[in-house]
Amino acid sequence: MTGVLLVAALAALAALVAASPRLARTKAALLAALLVALSLWWLVDQLSGDGVDAATLYHLSSGIEGAGVADFSGPLAIAAVLVLLSLLLPAWLARHARRRPVPPRPPVVFPVFAATFLVAALASPLARDAWRLYQHSRPVDAAQVAAEYVVPDRPLRQRRNIVWIYAESLERTYFDETVFPGLVPNLRRLAGEALDFRDVASPPGTGWTIAGMVASLCGVPLTAARGDENSMGRMEQFLPGAHCLSDYLAQQGYALHFSGGADSAFAAKDRFLASHGFATVKDQAWFRQRGVAKKHFSSWGVHDDVLLDSVYEDFQRLSRAGTPFMLTALTMDTHHPAGHLPRSCSDVRYDSPHGDIGLLRAIACSDRLIGRLVERIRSSPWADDTLVVIASDHLAMPNDLSDVLAGMKRENLLLFLGSGHEPRQVATAGTTLDTGATLLQLLDPELGALGFGRSLLGDPALPGASVAARRDPERYPLYLGFARQLWTGSETRTLRVEDDRVVAGVQRIPPPVMLEYDQGWNIASIVLEDAPRQFAQRDPDNILAYVDRCTAFLDEPGKGEWCALVVDRNNALTLYSEAELQQGIQVDAPLQEAADARPRPRRALTVARQERPMQPGQYQLRMQARNLPSHSFWLEAVSDDGAVVRAREWVQADPGRPGQQIRLPLWLDSRVDQLVIRAWLDYTEEMEVERVAVVPARSGRGRG
Repeated sequence: MTGVLLVAALAALAALVAASPRLARTKAALLAALLVALSLWWLVDQLSGDGVDAATLYHLSSGIEGAGVADFSGPLAIAAVLVLLSLLLPAWLARHARRRPVPPRPPVVFPVFAATFLVAALASPLARDAWRLYQHSRPVDAAQVAAEYVVPDRPLRQRRNIVWIYAESLERTYFDETVFPGLVPNLRRLAGEALDFRDVASPPGTGWTIAGMVASLCGVPLTAARGDENSMGRMEQFLPGAHCLSDYLAQQGYALHFSGGADSAFAAKDRFLASHGFATVKDQAWFRQRGVAKKHFSSWGVHDDVLLDSVYEDFQRLSRAGTPFMLTALTMDTHHPAGHLPRSCSDVRYDSPHGDIGLLRAIACSDRLIGRLVERIRSSPWADDTLVVIASDHLAMPNDLSDVLAGMKRENLLLFLGSGHEPRQVATAGTTLDTGATLLQLLDPELGALGFGRSLLGDPALPGASVAARRDPERYPLYLGFARQLWTGSETRTLRVEDDRVVAGVQRIPPPVMLEYDQGWNIASIVLEDAPRQFAQRDPDNILAYVDRCTAFLDEPGKGEWCALVVDRNNALTLYSEAELQQGIQVDAPLQEAADARPRPRRALTVARQERPMQPGQYQLRMQARNLPSHSFWLEAVSDDGAVVRAREWVQADPGRPGQQIRLPLWLDSRVDQLVIRAWLDYTEEMEVERVAVVPARSGRGRG
């Protein structure tokens, strides 16, 4: 119904743009903005299968470097055409409208247009997704569920080796013989010999690869809050407050190894693994460095045949070493939308009533390769000491079988194979959050909880996130709120600077950074990109704490290298010095009343680079700028990573001299291969440099 209403509203908007020349350009711009937004939403929906969701926000902030973008060339091309049409059509309508004569009295066209625009926006999927994201990220009292978060603390009774195979998007739905006859014979056979858990769901915050790994290994959903870059980018640690299965096993003396065919930096998997006990990570780069031929790579990374052969070699090596281990593998060739087929599966065929679909051949190949790996492990001398886990990382995203899957009951794959466990099917009402807890109970019957996960072998009604997700969706955001706190911890009212890092709770963040606190003194967002602009423009009912070099705030030295500006909604503020930050400042301390407008922190704008080796000694930086700002500013020369300040000078700008030459004394106590020259300016300002040179200094000190 809403789809019909949306189409009707868009048609009416187009007619109203052309109906009157009054405000034709304004109407056209609004219509174009809405059409472009809908076009981009369509693209995101093609990738996620669920519109703009938590996964979208996560990947927007973590970046898409390492993704197999070539797989999505079709949707990208269609989206580009839709965006172009979204811009051209309103422009053409506005041009047509402006040819009409202007009526003597203002018509009611624009008020009707505005009302119709509101109807279209509310009827669009954009409004639905915005409301859903708000519901999942709204401030909540996470303390209500804190007692349900469990950290295992008793020694492990049985230290068996673990081989955990994440099968990319390979959900248990593909086992249905009436729809996919003979598609996965090896996995079906293994399911009959395993603890086979049925009806395992993916609640919000678990439905993409890194989120599925976090859910199953840590028992918490993965969150991505508004303005929150916590999970990737420049944050040093990934969920430092979480105590995951891997952390617990490492404490019990396990060696932790991960192998995946894709780039481990994609979606910050490398940060997660490094933060939670994995000592060895093999990814696409590792296989390339070892000379694996190009034919064994897809657009995502190394094919599964090469990957799983390497996993078995690692299994043999680790088993011989005698130290207990968890060897985790993530396959890739069944990735949406069409999958990939490695060379060793070139003979795979699958006759399907659904047509010749490459993804079905990829699934059949994955069935062969995973089945072969498991049989090699079970036939080895170390089989009795090994527990094998086969699990989908998440349900399949939009792929070439989406129309078929849409009419089926969707469920994740979760199998446990090992001696001493009677094969059987276990009907559950659980989710992927419960996987790690279930594994723990198989290792030790006295353990059955991990984070918010609960063993699927126990009472399914035990309090936990899975029960809330499936039976009480209004309560589930409490678990999402608690999971957000795991990035920083709950005690975040004290900020310190330590080794050029801002310490907030359990997180260490390289500045510049803006932290926003809600009325309950919880961190509502952490802003790392474009922080000066957001600090100056945002006017929330919250406390803002901005930490940067003192040159962002002051016109003269005296407070040290790092400063913090804390301001509330009433414009009361306090500027803290480096000495105070080293001791620790309380953001909930009383602030000083201020009558002036909110300060606008400067940003460090790179204006030039000197990319040549320079030996230790005294130099002078000479720079001529085309357009100087209207006021004085800091100019500095820093290392290429911005961490070491080589020289800094307060420049008295003279706007009447557009070609003013600036000189900056520079002393190098060690060899430097590159210098970055940057000016501290307001975020609205730019500065263009005509010439720059670093020359040996003459006697005396140059003046800025």
